[in-house]
Amino acid sequence: MVFSTNAIIKPWFQLLALPRQTSKTWHIIRLAEEKREFLAATTPLERLSEESDHFFTIGRATHDGYNIGEQPAFAASWRNALVYTYMFGKFSSRCAFYQMAAVLCRAGAGRWRPVREVMNPSRQFKVRIIAERHGICPDGFESVCRKLRWIWPLLP
Repeated sequence: MVFSTNAIIKPWFQLLALPRQTSKTWHIIRLAEEKREFLAATTPLERLSEESDHFFTIGRATHDGYNIGEQPAFAASWRNALVYTYMFGKFSSRCAFYQMAAVLCRAGAGRWRPVREVMNPSRQFKVRIIAERHGICPDGFESVCRKLRWIWPLLP
């Protein structure tokens, strides 16, 4: 059975419901960062993770309406299938992680619903940025995220 990568990726991005980035430049900068990080990766797991970030960045840009590169085909190779599988797990887990953290912070009045983020929670300054963006106490959110990381299965 032949299927398009877009047939899988488009519904997934709709499910993540990430806020739309309104600048093509934002996506281009992210892609350049991901390329640098991929080239700097030394272990097979680091390379897999950085390659998934690369695939994700192209897909997110496409989802936001910008063409910044060709989306690698899912079925083109076993490697691509592995990268996409890793990407789906990694970013879905992060998105759910931040929603759960917001609920545990008692973000109240449905304020946890718009917390749709996929930044790496191991970087504390990013956790604070997310809290401030969503009107959640940064100290409390950071504390909850730190505790939640002990039990939440996050991929690097």
